[in-house]
Amino acid sequence: MTSAASRRSLLWPTVGAAVAFAILCGLGTWQVQRLHWKEALIARVEARLEAPPVPAPGPDEWPTLDITDREYQPVTVSGTFNELNEIYVVYTLTEPKGPKGGIGYMVMTPLTTADGWIVYVNRGFVPRENRYPNQRPGGSIAGETTVTGLLRAPHGHSWFVGDAVSDNSWFSRDPKLYAEAMGLPPAKVAPYIVDAVFDPDLPGGLPQGGETVVSFPNNHLGYAITWYGLAAALVGVYGVFAWRRLKGTGGDGGDAPQA
Repeated sequence: MTSAASRRSLLWPTVGAAVAFAILCGLGTWQVQRLHWKEALIARVEARLEAPPVPAPGPDEWPTLDITDREYQPVTVSGTFNELNEIYVVYTLTEPKGPKGGIGYMVMTPLTTADGWIVYVNRGFVPRENRYPNQRPGGSIAGETTVTGLLRAPHGHSWFVGDAVSDNSWFSRDPKLYAEAMGLPPAKVAPYIVDAVFDPDLPGGLPQGGETVVSFPNNHLGYAITWYGLAAALVGVYGVFAWRRLKGTGGDGGDAPQA
């Protein structure tokens, strides 16, 4: 193979390597950008958790409410619990902050405010044997009460399970679906959930509030290093390939100098 032919034979491998290199570098840069975004998000949430609670957003705010931007904001809301329309979300509490843990439920209880609108409150965790109100003595709160907790955005179910099963065991955390299932007026149900803080004065301690998990996996630096490392490896492999291809020029005797 002549020198010119060898160089021509490198055209498409070079194009392919250049495209792959650009893609790998682009993915690495995207992960760096995601890293900065995640670090800023964590900083905002940590600062928000330390802020004093504010009144939970009412119906006037719902049309323009950016729930994602307000998530984990401490809020307060007053009203009356309706245990007849409770929702039970299947949950495994692996690292409890309170004394109870394991397989059980998060109890979502609608709270009706004096103004007539409703917000589902995640009152906390209960083991399977304490699912219903009559199975947790002292856990019911009669009359008007004030709840302090964290504002949470709705979350759907995993792709391989449905929203709920027949015995009111749910896998999603969506107040709109809860309202439909319980026959509550959807327009009066808040588009968010309030995760109640732990109530040390609740007889029996159930539901066990304060179990909100505030965790943001941040593996973007590792991903960025991986993509940039693959780009560097590609350069090395291509360099060896091209060197061998060019070094072999004349090896078949075509234009090689004769002894």
